[in-house]
Amino acid sequence: MELLPRSPGEFGSAQYWDRFFRQRGQRAFEWYGAFPELCPVLHKYVRPRDKVLVVGCGNSELSEQMYDVGMCEDIVNIDISDAVIRQMQERSGSKRPKMSYLLMDMLQMDFPDAHFQVVLDKGTLDALLTDEEEATLAKVDQMFAEISRVLQVGGRYLCVSLAQAHVLKKAVEYFSQEGWVVRVHQVAGSGDKQQFVLPVFVYVMTKFRKISGSAPGILEICPEEQDKPMRVESVERLLAAVKDRQHYALLCSQLSKTPCREQVSLDLCDKESGKPRYTLHVVDSPSVKPSRDNHFAIFIVPQGRETEWLFGTEEGRRQLASSAGFRRLVTVALHREQHYEGMAGIQEELSGKVMELAPPGLPARQQVPFLSVGGDIGVRTVRHRDSSALSGEYVVEDVKGEGTCYFRRLVFLRNRNVVQSEARLLSPTALPGQKKRRKEKKPSPSEPPAAIDKSYLCCEHHKAMVAGLCLLGGPDPLPGALLAVLVVGLGGGSLPLFIHDYFSQARVAVVEIDPSMLEVATRWFGFSQGNRMQVHISDGLDYVAELAAEGPAQYDAIMFDVDSKDLTVGMSCPPPAFVEKPFLQKVKTILKPEGVFVLNLVCRDTGLKESVLATLRGVFPLLYTRHIEGEVNEILFCQPSPEGRRDPAELGARARALEGALRQPGRPWDSSYVLADMLQAVRIL
Repeated sequence: MELLPRSPGEFGSAQYWDRFFRQRGQRAFEWYGAFPELCPVLHKYVRPRDKVLVVGCGNSELSEQMYDVGMCEDIVNIDISDAVIRQMQERSGSKRPKMSYLLMDMLQMDFPDAHFQVVLDKGTLDALLTDEEEATLAKVDQMFAEISRVLQVGGRYLCVSLAQAHVLKKAVEYFSQEGWVVRVHQVAGSGDKQQFVLPVFVYVMTKFRKISGSAPGILEICPEEQDKPMRVESVERLLAAVKDRQHYALLCSQLSKTPCREQVSLDLCDKESGKPRYTLHVVDSPSVKPSRDNHFAIFIVPQGRETEWLFGTEEGRRQLASSAGFRRLVTVALHREQHYEGMAGIQEELSGKVMELAPPGLPARQQVPFLSVGGDIGVRTVRHRDSSALSGEYVVEDVKGEGTCYFRRLVFLRNRNVVQSEARLLSPTALPGQKKRRKEKKPSPSEPPAAIDKSYLCCEHHKAMVAGLCLLGGPDPLPGALLAVLVVGLGGGSLPLFIHDYFSQARVAVVEIDPSMLEVATRWFGFSQGNRMQVHISDGLDYVAELAAEGPAQYDAIMFDVDSKDLTVGMSCPPPAFVEKPFLQKVKTILKPEGVFVLNLVCRDTGLKESVLATLRGVFPLLYTRHIEGEVNEILFCQPSPEGRRDPAELGARARALEGALRQPGRPWDSSYVLADMLQAVRIL
């Protein structure tokens, strides 16, 4: 029995629908959206005394169910199919005397103006608007005009739809321009009983009297999990919000049927602000042997630790899932400037949503464990938030690390999962959220920073860069030698501060393009200038070019730790102009013959990385490389003369000698920082 139309245009044909319903018989046909799913939304907008018009009623049971539960009785149903109208009159006539079925074309209705309080459409607009041809759009305009005519001011047009982009856009634009309030509800699904993977929506268009020259109507969306609507600024934003929910439904459907080969990530947004509140990563481990209790678990990443390798990289999360012993693990990262009510509050908030991401084969009613490090959600305190013309929005925040360690971080929000600068705090008890001594004053974000541990280099690439100073020659003990060091890129100032404090005769010049970063480093990271430490606010390209023009051989060591502002390039450090051959020639010009140029390279594009290395080899005859384990960073040590080449044994000996000289009595030293370890994995290119 062939029920499908030969062409989309037949959806508007009375002959097609007569044939359809004669062949289908008495069995009710529901496009989508069963009454139990639609009922919560319909109850909001249909009152018992309303006069309701149902357009394109077919033989759906929706009107009958509304009547039977007492939602409304004065219901008029119309359809262009004579066969279905006679069928429905016979089925409902004696049982529901106040409800009627009429043969009528919704494009040319016989009702007087302002006759109804509600017009209900379940799938009719979707069936009519099958394409965007001129003739189809003209019919839709006629449909909307007729609905508008028969509705009273304050009346509601309720349209149940799958919200295809062109359908939603047409409806929203038309009624918004008429000055109506447009609200889109997502209908709660019915689990395994749901016929369609795509979610069902109800457009609620409320009629207002049109005033000449008035602004378009209000636009709102109401997700299924909340009653309070969210206002959106434009039709485009509303369409995007609906599209996000459709993609999420497709994703959940896919995850419920098959394991995911690649990690899936998504954001769950705050109901009030619409800003991301949780970032979820779904990680499947097919190699884990299945058992009754290891199908599914949720792992809450402590606040501030989402950038660590174990939680912030695909490989790290894969290792975490495997070691946790679950076939599917969902990691949950918490966003800054969001308030959380502890682990129990997060579990209550997420329990329903994460179950939508459950794997296939999860036993019914099985309890899903919530895991974390140490059983808490960590501590994050935003100390300072601002915006820079060059760096964009940024935050300074204090976070709890492992054990009793606390750290201060600088994060550029354009790349919020990358820590720009980090320093260890000496006074962790000053952080809000921790137990205080009785008379201890709780600091506010506007107070001066807690003491910074300047002896501790948090960033592994900074440790490697300092270790590169072992390549410098000369008979004098390096810590006491007269060194001229140029650092391009200030950040929080940890790298130049360490060199200044531990190399007592070093004169350090720092070049920073963004004046805001000097203010941040000084106020929040304990940075200060003096006779041996000077900051120059300038573009590093211009500063080096000016030095090269003045004369050669000025610096023992030059260090580049500069981030790129252009996130479209596959290299986030340094900007491409810093590794072009003409500029590198200028760097070589101002570097002493026995000096060392140290470059922090962060490049995910393999081809681009090989090109950068080839350019460096063309300028510097001697090139060492040190990959930072668990990170993309690669530290390059470049020397202008091949005669300075040292084998690994000599490098190790020099590193041990330098570390011994740096470890002076009474001077703090991080015991985990072993210079020889930093140079152990160095390769000569």
